[in-house]
Amino acid sequence: MHLHLSVVESVRNPFRPPKVKTNSMKIFNLLVVACFQMVALQAQDYPILVSPQWLHDHQTDKDLVILQVNFMKIDYDDEHIMGARYLWPGWLAPDSPEGAMNQLSTEKAKEAIEALGISNDSHVVLCHVRGEVSPTARMFLSLENYGLKGRVSFLNGGVDAWKKAGFPVTKEVTIVKKGKFKASNEGLIVDKDYVKSKLNSESEIIVDARAKRFYDGEPVGNPRDGHIASAKNIPYQDLIDPTNFIKADDQLQPYFTAVTESKKPMIVYCFIGQTASVVYMAGRILGYPMKLYDGSMQEWSRIKELPMEITPKAEAK
Repeated sequence: MHLHLSVVESVRNPFRPPKVKTNSMKIFNLLVVACFQMVALQAQDYPILVSPQWLHDHQTDKDLVILQVNFMKIDYDDEHIMGARYLWPGWLAPDSPEGAMNQLSTEKAKEAIEALGISNDSHVVLCHVRGEVSPTARMFLSLENYGLKGRVSFLNGGVDAWKKAGFPVTKEVTIVKKGKFKASNEGLIVDKDYVKSKLNSESEIIVDARAKRFYDGEPVGNPRDGHIASAKNIPYQDLIDPTNFIKADDQLQPYFTAVTESKKPMIVYCFIGQTASVVYMAGRILGYPMKLYDGSMQEWSRIKELPMEITPKAEAK
């Protein structure tokens, strides 16, 4: 009886490993590397702010979805970037008798996001018109909260910057193919009880995004004036330049450093949970962990048991 040579060799030296075909091992190693590269690519965050030139260069990317955010659809109908779809803010943050700009359930979020042609592997770029920076920033936050964190970008300067760069707009309506999206709740939108638990906290900072005069206590028509007790102030308007661009990082940073020198998590609020989204997005750009209290002063000022403060006149100047 004849034994195969490799078997004989194994019997002679039981500690010698069996031979493996070199080509098979190379293919296996290449497949492993490719898998790691695919995982790394999927986990890679897209830039939060993109320029008109960046969008123009990536306009035909297969996974790209451009959304133009307008309260009035007439603005979208009048002109938009080729391929852009219309996003009404109420689809992702609807008003209700409970207050303005509420969070959707994951089921409703799935429906709304799929109707926009978005899937979990999409890269969404949001565009604003004129000064509608804050509602567009709220859509940025909403999409991140529903499971697209790291896959949403903001066209800095909006459609006006796009046109100024010499790129065309159109009236042509985009045909949208329904997406396939699994929605989640990432916990980026918090309620009054969460905020109450962080009053005077050393671990998280509460930030009022309204103008300083409203933070200090100038009447605005709410049941109570002033700010949430222990809250700091970063006025959202100060983060946007006169041409509706989000300011450069080195211009944003001092506003955040004045609130905390370390990158502690921040909970931002405003009147109804819209303008604070600009501070949320700026914090994300700078690398701060951010959350939004969407009930904001519309809710907090109506609940007498929740503490508020007015800035002493000597400090308000």
